[in-house]
Amino acid sequence: MPRDNCQRLDTVHIDEVPISPDEYNNILKMQHAVLEMMALQNTTKDILARLCTLAESLLPNSVASIMLLDNKTGLMSIISAPSVPKLGHDALSHLKPGPGGGSCGNAVYKNEPQFIQDAFQDNRWSDLRQIAYDFNLCSCWSMPVRNKEKKAIGTFALSSFEHRSPALFHKKLLENAASLVNIVLKNEENEKRIQLFSSAMQNASEGMIITDANNKIIEVNQAFLKIYGYQEKDLLNQNPKIFSSGLYGTDFYTRMWQSISHDFKWSGEIVNKHADGSEIIQWLSISALYNEDNSSNNYLAIFSDLTELKNTQQQIKFMAYHDSLTGLHNKSYLEKLFSLKKTYTLILLNVNNFSYINTAYGYEIGDKLLILLANILKNNFNIDNTCRINSDEFALLYGKKISIKEEVAKIQSYFYTHEVQVDNITLNISFSYGGACGNKNLLRNSALALKQAKENGKNNLYIFNQDHDNIDHLQRELFIESNNLLHNALSENKLIPYFQGIMNNKTKKILKFEVLARIEKDGEIISPNKFIEPARLSGLLPEITKVMIDKSFKIMQMNTFIFSINITEDDLSRNYLVDYLKQKSLEYNINPNRVILEILEGVSATGKKNHTRQLNTLKEKGYALAIDDFGSEYSNFERILNLDINFLKIDSKYIKDIDTNPKSYEIAQAIVFFAKNAKIPCIAEFVHNKSVQKIVKKLKIDFSQGYYFSEPNPLPIA
Repeated sequence: MPRDNCQRLDTVHIDEVPISPDEYNNILKMQHAVLEMMALQNTTKDILARLCTLAESLLPNSVASIMLLDNKTGLMSIISAPSVPKLGHDALSHLKPGPGGGSCGNAVYKNEPQFIQDAFQDNRWSDLRQIAYDFNLCSCWSMPVRNKEKKAIGTFALSSFEHRSPALFHKKLLENAASLVNIVLKNEENEKRIQLFSSAMQNASEGMIITDANNKIIEVNQAFLKIYGYQEKDLLNQNPKIFSSGLYGTDFYTRMWQSISHDFKWSGEIVNKHADGSEIIQWLSISALYNEDNSSNNYLAIFSDLTELKNTQQQIKFMAYHDSLTGLHNKSYLEKLFSLKKTYTLILLNVNNFSYINTAYGYEIGDKLLILLANILKNNFNIDNTCRINSDEFALLYGKKISIKEEVAKIQSYFYTHEVQVDNITLNISFSYGGACGNKNLLRNSALALKQAKENGKNNLYIFNQDHDNIDHLQRELFIESNNLLHNALSENKLIPYFQGIMNNKTKKILKFEVLARIEKDGEIISPNKFIEPARLSGLLPEITKVMIDKSFKIMQMNTFIFSINITEDDLSRNYLVDYLKQKSLEYNINPNRVILEILEGVSATGKKNHTRQLNTLKEKGYALAIDDFGSEYSNFERILNLDINFLKIDSKYIKDIDTNPKSYEIAQAIVFFAKNAKIPCIAEFVHNKSVQKIVKKLKIDFSQGYYFSEPNPLPIA
């Protein structure tokens, strides 16, 4: 059986964790995004792909997929899974629903949700076990997509690369996503109907009238009478202009009759009038009926009622730009408005302690409170547009530059002097406020201001400062840029090792090297300070370590130098080092006694049993151990001795100014004293000039590393 590479998460009582306002808000955002795409008439393929991507963003380390059942074959296939490779699509093609057909096959077979925590063991995956192994699908949750008869016609699924069970939030997410799939598919059917009416309605037999050569009605069918609400006796010998809505001028009808005279037909969308005076949206086709002598004798008009379809489209468009609870405009509407690049003032209001209100009184009271607050804000202040953009967050939009402080003061004064009554509950409400003015990045800037206001304390206002607040945002953008840089480097094989020499202060020779990670991009060599932190947060440090081991071993097989490689706590947590180092040592014929594994001081101090066991195993196999950046944290000296460390590398912050800073000198001297007594050789990092090296030699530190002796190089140069 292939080895289980999945991380196992603690799933005890996870399904009892309540859904937070932020999680509800994330589901709301997903709904708004999908409905907006429908309103803008994006293709079904693009809408479903976007739905998958949005769902994946709410469950890290997962892929989303949508499968549909073929009524003819009874088999299922993927219709959307943008993050699944083609091999995955092919592997799941023509899936037969059944008790062994995985999460999706069971969801359709049983017509109920399937939450499988371990696809490698669960019997419901018995027919697809190899697929689980091949694509590392550790867990899979699937929700049936049902038609109007409540029959399962497909599934929406989230597959994770971790063994895990869904929380209430995840179940709600799957339920909403499956519902959205159904809405999108229904909308596609409606769109197809409209297109069908546009191209083929001349032969339809819905509403129909026939007129004579003088355009007087001589025949009507029952469908027409039902659509228009007339009796037959009221229409015979009448001119069809009695159905005119009055929305069109003389030019419109002139062009219509010119088309009929020239092309013998006319068709188009038109608004006519019902017998009760209401408007009817229709697709109208008029054909001229000719005698054998080619003289026009009659006209045939066929009417197809589009009112319901048009109303549905309008409803979808309304839902895309309005909040379903309060009826206010939503975030999508604001984003559309801001695309015009006009100058606006925007104030964001976050209800203080709203989560406590939900917890204490329940979500029903919370919803009633939000509706009440929406009406108060809309009706009591001179605001151009009041919006709800998050679960407990409102936006006040002004069409010009205003005094944000004055407007906020009015709102604060109102809620200071007015209590809010919801059912029989009296509440004192306050907000945190973030404001910004301008013609670009207004939502982002206001959100940054609101975040700062919350950090300053509740009921506070913070106004975005272009010069100061853009710096924090720039740092976040730089982090995202660095994260992308790292992912591209790993996928494009642009991560490379550099080697920095370590000089023996007794022999004055360089026979040891430290392996340093670098990224090569467009001829530029990028140092780790640009990508190590994103790598740590993204869980990619082990991927970097593997690349450094493989590439440095390949280079070092050409010489006999000793070299050191940095090992992180993440590497030890993944528990792969012993096997991987053995594999690469054999592949490149590298004797383990040539390799020093540098571990951060914090790893040795934490001393997790599994980590200590791995390090002792590596020592037994011949690898040397070094403590890197020693002195940067509170060290556990006893544990260092227990690990039988081979080298101590004194933290560079104590070496770089050791010649000018007495405090650095004293700390370095104490570390050397401890190391000498423990018979552990010391390495001084960041030896960058003659003066520093002089002090290093005075303290009798065994080795020196730094630019004074050796700059990092693609090859080890002694």
